Amino acid sequence: LQKLKEEGVLNMNKTIPFPLVPQRIAVISSETAAGYGDFIDTLHKNTYGFKFVANLFPAIMQGEQSEKSVIEAMDKIYECDKDYDVTVIIRGGGAQSELDSFNGYDLAFHITQFPIPVITGIGHERDETVADYVSNIALKTPTAVAEFLISKMVNFNTLLHDQMEKIINLTKKYLSDNINLFDKLIVK
Repeated sequence: LQKLKEEGVLNMNKTIPFPLVPQRIAVISSETAAGYGDFIDTLHKNTYGFKFVANLFPAIMQGEQSEKSVIEAMDKIYECDKDYDVTVIIRGGGAQSELDSFNGYDLAFHITQFPIPVITGIGHERDETVADYVSNIALKTPTAVAEFLISKMVNFNTLLHDQMEKIINLTKKYLSDNINLFDKLIVK
């Protein structure tokens, strides 16, 4: 963290504006991980019926090859980054030592430099990694990430509904005002 701070890149991913409607999601996880399954189930079975496109970029999520594997997945996403609103790095819980690869400088640096917002959902409530610290948004679990994305859609849907109500009310007022004006002109 200190080296990233000294290089002036620590909060770079946090400065990327978060999209209003994050529907196109690049997911970095292990295809067989329970956390990935929970994420996908929560996202696709949301009670609002919102549609998401979540494309998996498989990676090894623990062990010596994990950091390199996640960086390789990020590089593949970078090649088509315009196709995605956000990148999600998710891994369920485990022993703290299993999360060590998410504390590596190279991965953290890649996250800081990434051109789209990165959301992490790594571990359990008590876990925090360097990847979490440098990402745009850090949540505690893969399910929490899915719930967050759904909540962004709910917020946008509410905003749209409110704007629609304003337009309807303004239109009614305009018509009412002009009908009254028309009636006055006819009476004369």
